[in-house]
Amino acid sequence: MSSRELSEWIAYTRHFEALPDSWRETGLLASAALAPYCPRGKAPQAEDFVPLEKPPQHPDQILAELRKLTGA
Repeated sequence: MSSRELSEWIAYTRHFEALPDSWRETGLLASAALAPYCPRGKAPQAEDFVPLEKPPQHPDQILAELRKLTGA
C-alpha cells in the first residue's frame, strides 16, 4: 500500500465511516463474558480491555521519565 493510499484510508475513516475497531469489539465480548461472574455493578467495561494510547513525547519528557526510573 502506498503512502497516498494509506492517507486516503485514514481520511475516509476519520471523516465518513470508522472502520471496525477490533480492540473495542474484543473488549465488549470480554466484558460481557465476565459480567455474570462479577458482583452487581462491578462488571468491567469494554474500555478496560483496550490498550491505552499515549501521545508522542518530546525527547526531554522521555529523558525525565528515564531519570525517574533510574533515580537520577
